[in-house]
Amino acid sequence: MIRKRPPIRPKDLELLGASASLSQAQHIAVLPVAELTPGRHQPRRTFDDAALTALAQSLQEQGVLQPLLIRPVEGGHEIVAGERRWRAAQIAGLTEVPVIVRTLTDEEARAAALIENLQRENLNVIDEVDAKLDLVALALGLDREGARARLLELRAQQAGADHETLTRLFTPLSETWESFAKNKLRILGWPEAVLCAMRDQGLPFTHAGVIAAAPAEHHSALLQLAGGGASRAELQAEVARLKAKAAQAPAPYMQRALEVSRRLGSRRLLGSLKPLEARALERWLDKMPESVRQLLEGAEGTEK
Repeated sequence: MIRKRPPIRPKDLELLGASASLSQAQHIAVLPVAELTPGRHQPRRTFDDAALTALAQSLQEQGVLQPLLIRPVEGGHEIVAGERRWRAAQIAGLTEVPVIVRTLTDEEARAAALIENLQRENLNVIDEVDAKLDLVALALGLDREGARARLLELRAQQAGADHETLTRLFTPLSETWESFAKNKLRILGWPEAVLCAMRDQGLPFTHAGVIAAAPAEHHSALLQLAGGGASRAELQAEVARLKAKAAQAPAPYMQRALEVSRRLGSRRLLGSLKPLEARALERWLDKMPESVRQLLEGAEGTEK
């Protein structure tokens, strides 16, 4: 498999992730909230309003205890890790926040943001899966699709350099890479509409699982129902209702067979056939499966 870029070593990733922690000796500065901009590499796509409000109340009482990790960019400073704290600080009316300033490349900033978010408990499942896959891609020097394929390959292979890299990478994330590849990576195989709803609209994982397992023709209606506030139980009930309705509907072949039977029962139609058409119809009847022919003959005998 061709590698797209030089990989970032797991050791470097660990150091980047630790850089936002107060347990590390860092120079902490203070910057105005207004001078900071959201990070371009933020893996979190949705911010829960209630959680932000609760965090803002905590910041009003205790202040910002953990500094934000930022990096210099053209025109100011960009948040690498800590955007939730920055947003909550604005809600709380704070004008300044503590920061750690580091000069980071785009890939280093992406890695630090991924690790910082993955070490928090309130990251939703789809953001977690995307973040861990992106982290694997950085560590192995692959793009996302290449990283996904490589994870599946490694599960079936003996231990090697990539196994060791992934083991070190996942150690601080409270999950093994094998468990991630087996249990969570499969989510990315769900229908794209469901994934988009999870990423863009914050559709809960439990709701998404119900919709993904339903017949594809019902996904749009179920997503609308979920978007309107339906619970998981309500979605399950709707899926059951739709399946029961589909089971009661006549099979598509039945309607076609009845229509053909009606038309072929017309003496006028059969009498109007030209010789070539009549022979073609006879050849078509000769191709009837023997099992169907026996069923028809049995039905005819019953009617007599």
